Amino acid sequence: MSARPVRLGPRSVTALVLVSFIGLVAFCWPLFADAGSAVTSHAGDAPWLFAVMLPLLVAVVVATIADCGMDAKAVAMLGVLAAVGAALRPLGAGTAGLEPMFFLMVLSGRVLGPGFGFVLGAVTMFASALLTGGVGPWMPFQMLSMGWFTMGAGLLPGAAGARRRLRGRGELLMLSAYGFVAAFAYGTIMNLQGWVLLQGLSSGISFQPGAPLQENLVRFLAYVVATSLGWDLGRAVLTVVLTLTIGGTLLKALRRATRRANFEAQVTFRGPERPSTGEAPHRTYVTYDAE
Repeated sequence: MSARPVRLGPRSVTALVLVSFIGLVAFCWPLFADAGSAVTSHAGDAPWLFAVMLPLLVAVVVATIADCGMDAKAVAMLGVLAAVGAALRPLGAGTAGLEPMFFLMVLSGRVLGPGFGFVLGAVTMFASALLTGGVGPWMPFQMLSMGWFTMGAGLLPGAAGARRRLRGRGELLMLSAYGFVAAFAYGTIMNLQGWVLLQGLSSGISFQPGAPLQENLVRFLAYVVATSLGWDLGRAVLTVVLTLTIGGTLLKALRRATRRANFEAQVTFRGPERPSTGEAPHRTYVTYDAE
């Protein structure tokens, strides 16, 4: 038996869509800003984004708990995993993109589901920034990107409760492939945040406020290839290696922990059975749907 990922209810979906929409606007608005705008970079909008994100993250947690009826043990699980992820980040940060926390986020998102996965990714990045001193205008954007990264793992097919549940080697291969692609996606999204700050760096790769969208996108792709492709490759390869080598063991441990926490344990009561012998002791049966 394996623990079922936390399902998304209508309130959870609404909260996730809202925070994701705000995140997309925050990342992309400089591409559409007029050259004469007072502000054409992310340097000034990071505090506002952070102030908006915090209540929205709380809203995602509250909505998920309200939809699924979970208790404080689910929130405690988030805290433990966020602390572990924050502790893993300094082990490889600054060394060719080798960041072991990414593989933990992939596996945690798979087990916890997309809603709690998004919150876990964002909170982990926030905690690791405090731990490593990496607090800056990039932090809320990192929180969003890591939230999307972890949420994506929770949206992969074949989770517990699906018609065709995927387990074993096939599941690890799928998670490895996702981790490889998503590691590049994370780096690319974060490059978009940093790139708009580097105006006038080079006519071929720097952001030009007010320039046509397609022209700036070509410059951005050149910037990604020139600055971070090798870094993202190191992150992607390490995520694949760790997932294939110790991912199976960690998945079992995470599912065992969530099962013991009774995530989404549905308690149902059945009426008393009446034996044909005439003896009719009234028994109450409690069944748990914790798959």
